[in-house]
Amino acid sequence: MPLRAGRRKKAEAALASAAKPGIFWVPEMNALVVKDLHVTIAGQEIVRGLSLVVPRGEVHAIMGPNGSGKSTLAKVMAGHPDYEITAGKIAMDDQDLLELEPDERARLGLFLAFQYPSEVPGVTIANFLRAAVQARLPDGEELEATDFYARLYEKMELLGMDRSFTSRAVNEGFSGGEKKRTEILQLAMLEPKYAVLDETDSGLDIDALKTVAHGVNSLRGPDIGILLITHYQRILNYIVPDHVHVMVQGRIVRSGGKELALELEERGYDWARDGAAEPAFTR
Repeated sequence: MPLRAGRRKKAEAALASAAKPGIFWVPEMNALVVKDLHVTIAGQEIVRGLSLVVPRGEVHAIMGPNGSGKSTLAKVMAGHPDYEITAGKIAMDDQDLLELEPDERARLGLFLAFQYPSEVPGVTIANFLRAAVQARLPDGEELEATDFYARLYEKMELLGMDRSFTSRAVNEGFSGGEKKRTEILQLAMLEPKYAVLDETDSGLDIDALKTVAHGVNSLRGPDIGILLITHYQRILNYIVPDHVHVMVQGRIVRSGGKELALELEERGYDWARDGAAEPAFTR
């Protein structure tokens, strides 16, 4: 959903500031801000000077070829310990995320939907979600079971999930579509401030894709910023982004509106690679 003109100008100013070396400016609004981020793993640099601003209330899509660093960016935002941040900053609203452990980032309102969700044998979806929601509550406040299950069933119905899912172990024996629905169910129950959806369309047939997209669209609004990472334009037919960014060789090389995704579909990533020498922010 588009921002009002004043908020959009602030977002554009944040992008312009983020592109300037040596300047880290957290805009005067709610936003997830990445500034000049450099990330390595096993001595190899994967993310190379990436800057990005995702205001709350908008959906941004990152597209790019395999090996461009998209999933690395998602994992670093969430606090994966295998990656070394050699330069740059990540802030959520006015909080420096790099100072926080992964669980602290989650409690503050950052959510990551995994490209390949893990199985958790012996832990039912209901118990898993109840523990996650309880962890977000203030110390000493107990989750009311009746309210929890009423809300859980409401969200499951929205995603086309049978109530019997609540008694199944998390992702154990699930199809690709079931795993992705479960990720979106977690998103719906936790109601984060920012959601990073890493390849949510991976492995989905058209019916599962439409169901997941419906679930994401139902959560859109002024209280959540969504960063959608994908290879293909297909999912953007159902989750229409406010902005599209092209990531090549570890940095954002081109940004624009939803039309940019259609241009990529037609012209391919070789066209975008031509601008990979330096970061580019274009509207």
